[in-house]
Amino acid sequence: MWRGPVVQARKNAVNAVKWKVFSIHAKLISIAAVKWWDIDWNPSLFAAVHAAKKAWVPNENIDRAIKKWTWEDKTANALLEIVYEWYAPGWVAVMVSTITDNKNRTVANMRHIFSKYGWTLWESWAVSWMFHRKWVIFIDPKQYSFEQIEELTYETTAEDIIQTQDYIKILTSVEDFLEVEKYFAEKWIEIMESKLDFIPDNEIEVTEFDKALKFKKMIEAFDEDEDVNIVSTNEIISDELDKEVDEFIEKNTFRT
Repeated sequence: MWRGPVVQARKNAVNAVKWKVFSIHAKLISIAAVKWWDIDWNPSLFAAVHAAKKAWVPNENIDRAIKKWTWEDKTANALLEIVYEWYAPGWVAVMVSTITDNKNRTVANMRHIFSKYGWTLWESWAVSWMFHRKWVIFIDPKQYSFEQIEELTYETTAEDIIQTQDYIKILTSVEDFLEVEKYFAEKWIEIMESKLDFIPDNEIEVTEFDKALKFKKMIEAFDEDEDVNIVSTNEIISDELDKEVDEFIEKNTFRT
């Protein structure tokens, strides 16, 4: 049987994800370039460009993003970084960082997603007081032992190291991130991924299937929104419940 529609749908999904990654990095570069366009004299811009290149953003996209805030492009709309926050059922804290050139569009999209999954938008500082903005470096535990990475971490200005089943996670301040990543590169340690995130002080476990399902569908909706940059939460979902929810979503997803 001809499976063209399915193949094309998968291609479209991959392209959509790639487009959003490129778009978000371009916005982050543009915001950093507002301070000063010269990458050699702007650490924030250097970090933004560094992250974009690691995500395989083409050089022409990077150059275009920088030019938005130079005299070479006078048509660019101002970009705003807006963080939305609220409590989900069970008092799970949620923060969504967006970058937008149209605040009205973004507010409408955020309210739509919140209301669709039964939650309402709260005012500023509703949950942000329990989060701290950090840069997170992920290392594959199958390639390196935790003890090996821990020993190297102590030689840097990193603030914490955490071991999970899927990765070793190193937390650094925004200011120290580049130096820490450079140190691991000099030691020939391969980094899976590095990104800016909001790290919670405490965690809340979600144990009910319906709440876990809504939660994962909400995260999916945020991931698909063009203005969403970071989604941070303090929920914990057990591996068993997580698998049950994923299987339910897979089984009930309509395929062409």
